[in-house]
Amino acid sequence: MFVVYALSSLRRNYIYVGLTENIERRIPQHNKGYNKSTKAYTPFVLLYKKSFKTRLEARAYEKYLKSGSGKEFLRSLREKK
Repeated sequence: MFVVYALSSLRRNYIYVGLTENIERRIPQHNKGYNKSTKAYTPFVLLYKKSFKTRLEARAYEKYLKSGSGKEFLRSLREKK
């Protein structure tokens, strides 16, 4: 299973979108600052996730979430919380 996920920074106005096979391992890696691209935005909370059977499907959805309309969708979820 592949998971596309979105993390929302608790300190800054930032949403990160990624793809993984192991979300339970991946989120703590982001929060511990292991990723150069997200280190400055820690800590994070999980905003959204969706599972896919193939990497191809997951990658296509990840690209959508990184697009303008995808980011709008994620911002609307963040406003609801």
